[in-house]
Amino acid sequence: MAHMDEGKFVQIGAGNIGRSFVAQLFSHGGFEVVFVDVVAPVVQALNHHRRYRVEIRDRKPETLWVENVRAVDGRDREAAAEELATCRLCATAVGPNALPAIYPTLALALQKRADRGLPPLDIIIAENMRDASVAFTEGLRALLPENFPLDQAVGLVETSIGKMVPIMSQADRAADPLLVFAEAYNTLICDATAFRNPIPQVPGLDPKQNMKAYVDRKLFVHNLGHALCAYLGHVVDPALGYTWQTVEHPLLGPAIRAGMWESAQALIRQYPHEFDEGNQTEHVDDLLSRFANRALGDTLYRVGRDLKRKLSREDRVIGAILCDLRNGVEPAVTSLCAAAGMRFRATDETGRMHPPDRRFAQQIWPQGIEMVLQEVCGLGEDDEVQRQARDHIRQADGRLREALMAATTDWKQVLK
Repeated sequence: MAHMDEGKFVQIGAGNIGRSFVAQLFSHGGFEVVFVDVVAPVVQALNHHRRYRVEIRDRKPETLWVENVRAVDGRDREAAAEELATCRLCATAVGPNALPAIYPTLALALQKRADRGLPPLDIIIAENMRDASVAFTEGLRALLPENFPLDQAVGLVETSIGKMVPIMSQADRAADPLLVFAEAYNTLICDATAFRNPIPQVPGLDPKQNMKAYVDRKLFVHNLGHALCAYLGHVVDPALGYTWQTVEHPLLGPAIRAGMWESAQALIRQYPHEFDEGNQTEHVDDLLSRFANRALGDTLYRVGRDLKRKLSREDRVIGAILCDLRNGVEPAVTSLCAAAGMRFRATDETGRMHPPDRRFAQQIWPQGIEMVLQEVCGLGEDDEVQRQARDHIRQADGRLREALMAATTDWKQVLK
């Protein structure tokens, strides 16, 4: 009978965040890292080399080697579940849309651990989604026996993923399928209250007691900041391609900061025991400094693409507007960001739009703003705050429409 390996960490998802951030932290923290992924060339390369490079693209460039790694193919459910059944803890970084595909493997692993009398499994959910533990609970409970003690068998540890990982060129990916670029920021904020076992002493792990506050801060300040860069930047000057260009722009830079501060003010009011003017000023200043990192080469295409998700009700823009309104903050710049986002048409290095965004531009946007507000933003008319949000976005859309139709546009007046 297999026993738990106290020195083994399983990383489900060997993508950018999995490799550059979470697995890197635990490897450098002394764990053997076992990846579970379905991309065969990546699995094969990890097993062949047993290490990979993370290139830090920042003001002080650095190369990190992540050692003591191996991988199993996630399509081999039995093998993946066995790794999970015997590890100290694990993490997921597969993206919210792929979570249903990993629930069966996790459920099988939990059953194996229960059958063997092994300790609970702590799952670090590195997915940047609100109420992630609720989604995991529902997904796992549907696959386990009715009387399975899920709450005792698993710790669902929500996180705030602040690490920025740019898109790599096709040439860079072809040269080394395991290489990944990232910024120097290396702090993994996580829910201290959700662990079922002692919290591992891993440098860079930052457990918090009020996790919801930090999930909201990530979404409504950091992610909103990216949306402000992308959507306002693209509308004001479609030739702009990088976040650093928008932060350094004489008109866009102040507007981006003002939009981020709308959320910061709302969060100070909502979480007064966590946030204040001082620590929010420090946070916004730090983010803008990181957005201005030229070495990272982060593109407006990357931070703005996937409009149906990023303009949905619980995400960075509409969610921030609702948070502002509930806390008595006027969402002037954030509403303008929403209207600009509906006009986002940035392309990748090959000149192509993100396919779902192309469908949005061709099929949804032509039906008008009311359709977008209802079907994409999820804003109804039966809730006062949602009605206010719709009104603010309509007004911002009108201002933006007039500006774009004018022979000459005074963007200073539009963005103020």
